[in-house]
Amino acid sequence: MTSKQNIDESPIDFAEQIISDVKNSKEDGVLKCVQCGMCTSTCPAARHSDYNPRDIIERVLDGDVSILKDDLIWNCFYCYTCHSVCPVGNSVCEVNQILKQIAISNEVGYDKLYEYMGFADSYFTAAIGAIPEIFFDDIDRDVPGWREFRNNLGEIREELELDPPLVPSEDVIDEVSKILTITGFKAKIERIRASQEVEK
Repeated sequence: MTSKQNIDESPIDFAEQIISDVKNSKEDGVLKCVQCGMCTSTCPAARHSDYNPRDIIERVLDGDVSILKDDLIWNCFYCYTCHSVCPVGNSVCEVNQILKQIAISNEVGYDKLYEYMGFADSYFTAAIGAIPEIFFDDIDRDVPGWREFRNNLGEIREELELDPPLVPSEDVIDEVSKILTITGFKAKIERIRASQEVEK
C-alpha cells in the first residue's frame, strides 16, 4: 500500500531521482508509465511471489520511499522481461536496480546481500565469480544431478576434449583486488558482513 502524499510534498522528486541515476537508460520511462500491467503479466518473479512490477512504478511515482525497505524489491532477478514488453519504453528491472542501490547506500537490505558474500570473496581471491557454497543444496534440489556434474566437471571437460578453464594469473588477481579496494567495494562488503555477524 502506498503512503499518502500532500500536493506540496512533490512525490515526483523520487521518480526524478531514479531517472537521473547513471543506471537508468530509459530517459523519462518511469514518468511515461500508463499502469497497463504488461510488465506484471510477463514477470517470472510476479508469477512466483507477491512481487508486482506495476506496483513498484506506482509507488515510485507516488513518492513512496518506504519501498526502499520493502523486501519485495529483492525478488526481481533482472531477467529484463518487463524491459522488453513495456509499450512506453520503461524498465522496472533498471528501476529495481536503482532502488536496491539507494537502499544499500542507506544501509538497508544488508541481510539480503549477506548470503552473496561468497561471490565477493571469489572476486578478491580468484578475480572471477563463483557460486557460493551456501547455494549448492538448493541448486542440487532444483537441478537433480548438479552436484555430481560439478564434482566430475574436470573429467567431463577432458572427455569432451575441452581445454581446462582459464584461471587468472596472480598479477590479475592482485590488480582486481586493488581495483575493488580503491573503488570502495571492499569497504562496502566489510560493512555488510560486519552488520550481519554482529546480529548473530
